[in-house]
Amino acid sequence: MLLNEDQIALRDVARRFAREKLKPRYQAREAESGFDRGLMKEIGALGLIGVDLPEEYGGLGLSGVTSGVITEEMAYGDFNISYLQLLGSLMGAIVHRNANPELARHWNSRLVAGEAIIGLGLTEPRGGSDAANLQLKAKRDGKHFVLSGEKTSITFADQCDAMILFARTGAADAGARGISAFLVPMDLPGIQRTRFNDVGSKIIGRGSVFFDEVRVPAENMMGAEGKGFTQVMQGFDFSRILIALQCLGAAQASIDETWAYVKERQAMGAPLVQYQGVSFPIVEFETLIAACRQLSYHALALRDAGQPHTAEAAMVKWMGPKTSFDAIHQCILTFGHYGWSMDLPHQQRLRDVMGLEIGDGTAQVMKLIVARERAGRMAVQYAAENRK
Repeated sequence: MLLNEDQIALRDVARRFAREKLKPRYQAREAESGFDRGLMKEIGALGLIGVDLPEEYGGLGLSGVTSGVITEEMAYGDFNISYLQLLGSLMGAIVHRNANPELARHWNSRLVAGEAIIGLGLTEPRGGSDAANLQLKAKRDGKHFVLSGEKTSITFADQCDAMILFARTGAADAGARGISAFLVPMDLPGIQRTRFNDVGSKIIGRGSVFFDEVRVPAENMMGAEGKGFTQVMQGFDFSRILIALQCLGAAQASIDETWAYVKERQAMGAPLVQYQGVSFPIVEFETLIAACRQLSYHALALRDAGQPHTAEAAMVKWMGPKTSFDAIHQCILTFGHYGWSMDLPHQQRLRDVMGLEIGDGTAQVMKLIVARERAGRMAVQYAAENRK
């Protein structure tokens, strides 16, 4: 993928910041209780959050490809900090397209500046990947909607300042129809939040959010009533590609560190890199990472050109995290007994990346999407029914 001069300049800013400022404290941040708000503002001041958002919010109005470049570079230094750019692009785009102008300006300007985090309130206890089966209710009461129910497995559950919340305003058996989206400030009365004790991505956090008769102004509805499901599906193709690049950035950091190690480490009178049993596995993963990266940027280029890219986005969403996890695993093995240590960053990258083999759609769901795109929904459904 060839970048233009402006993209290269912005990439170099992100690369320098990620490697000099973020990477040295990647492991130390895991012990912190949450995101450093001062660091967030510093990243925002550099223009590294929501780079594709319009200039009216303080964004740069750049392409999806550029957003991917920044996400990957940031993840090289700190996988978790790169979420700021990823969610800035995803949430900012949803707010820009669907919120009323005043609300959009308020939240997106804060988002881009690193002054606010906007979470995604989609998953529920009984729904999982079945996003159309939402139960959280939003009932109209004059100039407000009253929210009642639970969201779970929510990224930034206890840290987000606002949430794009998807709730059922229509009949319970209406499926995807009747789901509406709301931009909900998280300091409203009736909201309670918990945090899970997760394997990785600890400074980001994940948890449940409970809404007990929470009153939200009607003007906080985003888009038309009953169209919320369509809104979130539009955003997922973009975020799936950015997730792949996020994972690949972390894996590339481990690969680069492994190359440096095997060039220096001596065994039987020669550097480890001289032995094919050591170097070939690293070469294989270097190749697979490069292939995933190219497909990811191809998918973003399709998006920027207004072309269909749902299949490509689903491909890299399952392949990117898996390839990255496997690559980091190989790096741990290559380091030998040094790799089996919490002192090196590979174990943390392994845990952090693994979370995105689950979050935002498992590999099985992604493969089903690709099959439907290629063979057609009816063909896949017919095959499934005839296996019963």
